[in-house]
Order: sequence, then structure tokens, then C-alpha cells
Amino acid sequence: MALQAGLTGCSGGLSGGPDARERALQGLLDRWAAAVRDRDESAFLGAVDPAAGSYREEQRRLFANLAAVPLASWDYRLVRTGGFTPAPGDGRRVAAEAELRYRLAGYDSAPVTARSRLTLVERDGRWYVAAGSRRGGHQLWEQGPVTVVRGERSLVLGVGQDRERLRALADLADKAVPAVGAAWRAGSGEWPGRVVVEMPASLARMAALLDSPVSNYRGIAAVTTGEAGGSGAAAPADRIIVNPEAYGVLGAFGRRIVLTHETAHVATRARTTKATPLWLSEGFADWAAYRGTGRTVRQAAPELSRAAAAGTLPDRLPGDPEFGFTGEAGRLARAYEEGWLACRLIADRWSEEKLVAFYRAVGSHARRDGAVETALHDVLGVSLQEFTERWRAYVVEQLRPG
Repeated sequence: MALQAGLTGCSGGLSGGPDARERALQGLLDRWAAAVRDRDESAFLGAVDPAAGSYREEQRRLFANLAAVPLASWDYRLVRTGGFTPAPGDGRRVAAEAELRYRLAGYDSAPVTARSRLTLVERDGRWYVAAGSRRGGHQLWEQGPVTVVRGERSLVLGVGQDRERLRALADLADKAVPAVGAAWRAGSGEWPGRVVVEMPASLARMAALLDSPVSNYRGIAAVTTGEAGGSGAAAPADRIIVNPEAYGVLGAFGRRIVLTHETAHVATRARTTKATPLWLSEGFADWAAYRGTGRTVRQAAPELSRAAAAGTLPDRLPGDPEFGFTGEAGRLARAYEEGWLACRLIADRWSEEKLVAFYRAVGSHARRDGAVETALHDVLGVSLQEFTERWRAYVVEQLRPG
């Protein structure tokens, strides 16, 4: 068919200079991407080297795994190429690095990006993709066929999970979105009020998606990708990645808190920058999650309650290193609880509106130094020292027995 011939017949211009050669290689990738968007398996495989047996079968499976995934866009960009080397026969090959950019239809306002190393080979005047390897984390469909469940405000993608479990996840995400919307008070232009949730088959598969060791996420029920360091429309698309093992041992209330917490990260994404300390971003997410649940401080902060009972109270707001997943579990829990109580203090003693304004003010700074201090002064009218003293007194007050 014509499209397939166009995919593999990219010889035009290859006898010219480097620019002409790179245009021809980019043309191959453009048509390979078009085959994905058009759901044309024949054209997609037509771009793969016929002699690359195992890689060709891998790509056949990947194409099938994508069948249910709703794509709004899918494009490859040639980032760089190496020198040309001889290939078997009279052909030649080149090593290349390409960037995939894709968006999920109805959910992503900005693309997800992923880089791959590719080997492109020329045979009889035609160029093919002969091999490839991922740079960084994997994509979910590289792990198996994707099951898709659509909620009213959520899109849940799963591999190795039954549809009933994914439907329950979508139902909780649908409830989390309005709960977070009521807490964050953002306009629809800043946060569209929908989330994408991914549940891989195992903890190990979760770690592969995030390109991190398994030990970093053991006992962590979910994480959100991309919630720090961006700004506005330039921020990449967010994904809530659920650890099926840790999430599976939670009760109904715990699952609700986890999904609402992670949804809060998605909602605040545009206002969370390098200036935002983790005590504020994680504390706000917990505040949004516990808001309106009726849970007491002692119920929601058991580790801090035990520390208070032992006479050990925090003397400063927790630093970013204390939120590391690889640290001591009790200290990690206390850091989250301390950040939550700092945000709860602002909501209680100033107002919920002031808490949101404070969050935005901190994130508006270009760097971390002075961001919290300036926002405390401008929004709450206090110094960092005064706020810390009020927070310590609030912790004692809230954890007092009886």
C-alpha cells in the first residue's frame, strides 16, 4: 500500500549532505508515527527492518498493546545521529536518538516525552528501524496489553489487572477530583479537573515505569509524576502511578486518601515549582485529602502522636531530605504529618483561601531561597520564626490528650 511504501522508501536525498540525510531519517520517523496514529499495523511494521526478527516481533506486540489507548497525538523527533557504518550486504546503518511525544485524547494538554536509542538501517535504498532501547522509564504499553477504563473525570490504564479493579480505581479518582477542586479553588483554565491513573502489574513494573529501584517504592501506595519543577502550560502531563501491592493492602479509607492526595498534586502542578518545599506540597496534598473526612489529628498523625507522647516534638519544619522514600519509615511518616499540620494551621488560623494564596505565592518565586519567608510575610503577615513557633504550639495543642 502507498503509506507502507512511503515509510520504507526514504532514500530520497541520502546522497546529499548531512541535512538531507537527517531530513530523510526524520521522514521515516514521521511516517512511523503516522502509522501509530492511524492504527495501521501493516504500515507500522513496514518501517521495521525485515531482517530484525526479534525486534520486529517486539514491535508487533507493542502495537497490539496500544490498541485501546486513546491517543490525541504521537510524534517522533530525531534528536541526534551518529556516523554511518556498513550493514550486512550493501547497506549501511546509523545510530540515532529520538524523542517520542504523545498525548492522551481528552486528558493531556501537554505531551509526555520519552527518549529512545534507535538503530536505523538502509537496505536496497530504503531505510528501516532495526533496533531500539529506551532511555529512562518505560511506558505502560511496553509491559503488556493495556486495559482502559473511563470514569467521569478519570482515565485509568492498567496492565495485568482485571477490569473490576480498574473500575474501582476510576470510581475513587472520580470522587477525588471534586474534593480537590473544592480545596484548591482553581479556575478551569489552570486545572481541567481530570486525572490519568496507571496501575502496572506489580511493584517491580511500577519501578520500571519510574526508572528507579524497587526499594524506593516498597510500601508507597502511589506517586505522581511531574508534580514539581514546572510552570503553567509548559508543565508535562501528569500520571498517578499506583503500586498494586501497597495499594492493595489499604482499606477503603486509605485508598480514598491516597487517590485524593495524588490528585491534589495534579491540580497544583502549574503552581508547584523548584521554590516549593516538600513540606508545603506534600502537606497541602494531605490537607486536601483529609479535608472534610472528620478524622482527628491524632487519628491522621499517629507517628507524630507517638513522638509527642515520648516527649519528642519537632523544632523546625521538615526539610526535603526527610521526605525521601529510602529513609526510615517512621521519620518519613512524621515528615508528612508535620507538613500536613503546617498547612492545617494556616487553614484554621488564617483561612483556606489564605492557604491557597500562600501556596501560589511560594511557587511564584524563581528559586527556593527566600520564597517561603517572602510569602509568609506578604500573605500571612508573619516571619518564618513566628510561623514556626505558632506551628510548634499548634502541634502540641492538637496532640494534647483528651
